[in-house]
Amino acid sequence: MKKSRKQLISRLIAALLCFAALLPLSGCGEAKKAQKEIFAMDTLMTLTAYGKKGEAGLAAAEAVITSMDKMLDPELSTSTVYAINNAQGAAVVVPGQIAKMLSTARTVYDQSGGALDLSIYPLVKRWGFIDGKYYVPTDEEISADMGLLCFDKLVLNSFPSSGSYSVTLPAGGQISFGAVAKGCASDNAIAAMRQAGVTSGIVTLGGNVQTLGLKPDGSNWNVAIQDPNNTASFLGVVNVGETAVITSGSYQRNFTDLRGKTWHHIINPATGYPSSNSLVSVSIICEDGTLADCLSTAMFVLGENKALNYWRTYGGFEMIMVTSDNRIICTKGLIEKFTLSNQNYTLSFSE
Repeated sequence: MKKSRKQLISRLIAALLCFAALLPLSGCGEAKKAQKEIFAMDTLMTLTAYGKKGEAGLAAAEAVITSMDKMLDPELSTSTVYAINNAQGAAVVVPGQIAKMLSTARTVYDQSGGALDLSIYPLVKRWGFIDGKYYVPTDEEISADMGLLCFDKLVLNSFPSSGSYSVTLPAGGQISFGAVAKGCASDNAIAAMRQAGVTSGIVTLGGNVQTLGLKPDGSNWNVAIQDPNNTASFLGVVNVGETAVITSGSYQRNFTDLRGKTWHHIINPATGYPSSNSLVSVSIICEDGTLADCLSTAMFVLGENKALNYWRTYGGFEMIMVTSDNRIICTKGLIEKFTLSNQNYTLSFSE
């Protein structure tokens, strides 16, 4: 995707700040450390592996991420997603990563009542969050783009004998994996590192974190949760083993219009406008990075109460929600794992 120089620089700075703050929390003693920074999926990514197999693990992880980046850019004419969006209703053969993302996203779509909808891409483009040419659409434009929503009509077929998959999207529909790509990339990066023989490592993808094993000394990782009101700082730390910690927030990408109103990039499929509720960020802690990424967007769109009801109904993850009035609500599984470090916030745990 084409981005302005200003956008790229600002995101690089934000990612560097996030990783710089994370490093002291993830120190791992005297084990041999290998580290690599790459820029992919419009994000600065930092890959870290410990032990003798570290360099091989990083090379394998980078290869996976680079491959996915080329495959998932909807604006790149050679990408698989571009082929899906321009197939005019014909089936397109896709690899396993895309099949997993679609299957996971469809489950969350169904369970959340459509709060996560990958076919929202035309609306995201309309608002200018793809090319940086920000714009507040008219009601008529939003209505027209909402008429293109079709994730419930997407068909994913699997062919067990060949291990292949195909996707059929209605003509005129367009999908994007922006709400799930980094989570799937971290899943695959961790898997590649493990296959290369790495037993301890951590990847940060634009602030999202996924860990491999434990620290070399056998202790848990301490992952900082970014402060949405001051992105150079953090509001607390969550103590985790091997898992993903993935955040969605209104502070990550936004613009202010000529009237002084700020609009963020997380579009509510039910309205066509940026989601409007009490939440400013949602962090999901879950072993499956792909699922965590899907959930972070869906829970943000659902809002505080519906997100908690979703967690109570389906489970399988823990959650940290930050509200506009400086409350932090954690699910009960984090009672002994989350430590508040910013006294500007009040902390509570939900059953």
